[in-house]
Amino acid sequence: AMANPPAWHFRQIFGERDPSEETAEEDLISAVEFNEDGTYLATGDRGGRIVIFESSEMDGVPKGNGQTKCLPRYANDASDEKRSAASKVEYRFYCEFQSHEPEFDYLKSLEIEERINGIRWCRGYAGSRCLLSTNDKTIKLWKVYEKTVKLVSDVSHEPGPQGSNAAIAGIAPKSGLTNTDGGTLYPTAATVLRLPRITPHDVIVTAMPKRVYANGHAYHINSIGVNCDGESFLSADDLRVNLWHLGASDTCFNLVDIKPNDMEDLSEVITAAEFHPSACAVFGYSSSKGSVRLADMRARALCDGQAKVFEEAGASRSSFFSEVISSVSDIKFSRDGRHILARDYMSLKLWDVAMERAPVLTLDVHDFLRAKLCELYESDLIFDKFECGWSGDGKLVTGSYHRRVHIFEPDGSSRTSLEADKHATPVVTPLRSPRRGGAPPPEGAD
Repeated sequence: AMANPPAWHFRQIFGERDPSEETAEEDLISAVEFNEDGTYLATGDRGGRIVIFESSEMDGVPKGNGQTKCLPRYANDASDEKRSAASKVEYRFYCEFQSHEPEFDYLKSLEIEERINGIRWCRGYAGSRCLLSTNDKTIKLWKVYEKTVKLVSDVSHEPGPQGSNAAIAGIAPKSGLTNTDGGTLYPTAATVLRLPRITPHDVIVTAMPKRVYANGHAYHINSIGVNCDGESFLSADDLRVNLWHLGASDTCFNLVDIKPNDMEDLSEVITAAEFHPSACAVFGYSSSKGSVRLADMRARALCDGQAKVFEEAGASRSSFFSEVISSVSDIKFSRDGRHILARDYMSLKLWDVAMERAPVLTLDVHDFLRAKLCELYESDLIFDKFECGWSGDGKLVTGSYHRRVHIFEPDGSSRTSLEADKHATPVVTPLRSPRRGGAPPPEGAD
């Protein structure tokens, strides 16, 4: 644990509503994603909209300058001055656009919702920012950039001899010079031609779709992941993982296909997929059986046969609910790529990519629900999906019920619970004996 751990406090709330106001279904947030340096935050909702917020740290940065701003506020040795400056950062509305619209598949008589399932930031260019968004069937690449609006202002030259056509051409007017009709060669101030002037009026943020990646999945897309090479990304549904090139929306390559010849033989589905943060040929995907597979595209074209499998040896399947609660809902690589964080319904598991037999650390999240699995099954809450992630300083983060976020120390020594409420107080709980090496949960846990 850090010698000087940060003090958690309420920072900011987006879209605060009056308690008496009813929340519409389409306004519920379904996806959230920071860009790499944390200066932009993108949110997607069930209505197919994407709202982007910009950090106040971008104040003073020229709009559209194409520079990448790297912020060191996540450093473990951050000084108190840096933390104090970071505590004053706020996110403000940047732009909003409609990413997806409701569609209807007439061949399958299936309605396709506009709900945003995932957002991933991509490498921008020429001062713009790019992101991928997906609903159940279609992935879109968006370019978000600042555009200067120019307006025609008043005339650019004052009336008089200095503003006449002759002056503009660099010719000095001569008094008394007439043309063949007897008129004055150079018009007077009353009839001089005045040129308009184009001046910048405002800077607006525009979102433009660059590519639409459609018809690549027969089942609902559950995750997308951007490759570290900045040129490709993967998408996963229940039975397949596909590889796309950002510049080609009409072709994708199938990496994993677990669809059996007879669908009655189907025993597991793919739940999440993610690229390795530094090895562009390596990716991982998880399954509903509680396993995580690591595959290398250099080994073979179809990677479902040759994969490194991370699964607890002799995992208990005695309970009726064992297979349901062991289903992995999300996976994330650590920043150095040496560990994989996996989230199932009951716990977080930390895997070392060099050790497949058991996780190096198991952190209980919902162990208090173990005695209520029957009620959760009857209400379908047992099928809820929770995501996980890594903080910038290596902490393990995941969500829970009652609007709570749990933050674990990397060594499993303590857990900080934050409630999504401005008046809530963070609760720090020491963890005396985190399970290591795949140890079973303690007997009598409730």
